[in-house]
Amino acid sequence: MKIPKRLAPLLEDGLIDDVIRQLMSGKEAMVFVVRCGDDVRCAKVYKEANKRSFRQSVDYTENRKVKNSRQARAMAKGSRYGREAQEEAWQNAEVDALYRLAAAGVRVPKPYNFHAGVLLMELVTGDDGNAAPRLNDIEFTPEQAREHFHTLLRQVVLMLCAGVIHGDLSEYNILLGSEGPVIIDLPQAVDAAGNNHARSMLERDVNNLTGYFGRYAPELLQTEYGKEIWALYEHNELRPDTPLTGHFTASDKPVDLNSVIREIDDARAAEAARLLRMQEEK
Repeated sequence: MKIPKRLAPLLEDGLIDDVIRQLMSGKEAMVFVVRCGDDVRCAKVYKEANKRSFRQSVDYTENRKVKNSRQARAMAKGSRYGREAQEEAWQNAEVDALYRLAAAGVRVPKPYNFHAGVLLMELVTGDDGNAAPRLNDIEFTPEQAREHFHTLLRQVVLMLCAGVIHGDLSEYNILLGSEGPVIIDLPQAVDAAGNNHARSMLERDVNNLTGYFGRYAPELLQTEYGKEIWALYEHNELRPDTPLTGHFTASDKPVDLNSVIREIDDARAAEAARLLRMQEEK
């Protein structure tokens, strides 16, 4: 096949050896199956901002860090440099989220490299060894729906414990791999502690899962896991293995903000240390 222009630098630098085929084309990127030595991986090629249908809503980009104050001013003005800086921050958000979530044990594709606007990562495969299908392409029994729903609910909790909210989670960006569901597409991921819309995004993600799997297991539609999870998080009571009931009752207990901030600071320090170790090992 004709080599896409954006993949040429990776071939020249030896990060990939061959482009096998195009896997999919989405609203913000195109994904290709590539060969890296003896391994088959996928390369996510981000579309230019003016060619994407997904708009970078201020709800998602709120409080995202940039390199310096010059970039922040340029992004606020909407200059050409500012748009380029915003585009870079948008792409880096997914890369950062993938590394952060993979380290936390969340089921996401393993990231390998980010180079010239291309994210090189694990190719998630199904039981047949081919690229895994998305949930929306599969029919489930009630038992399968309940199992996958609760698996993904636990992944949402793991993400939140790592300080990340997907922000656009649905059956369209979850793959059914050979070992279970895998969450993909994270450029709109938000910092749970640094975004004023975090609660509504978390609840929407959970409601999307509930609505989808509720088609196959209608009793799930009566649950309120999103509200329950956020309430536990607000009160510093959420852990990866915290039991969930699906029921929610508003509480008058005051939020322990100091404890939440300490947890966030500890997580950020641990992440910074991990990234530093990765750089030293290269």
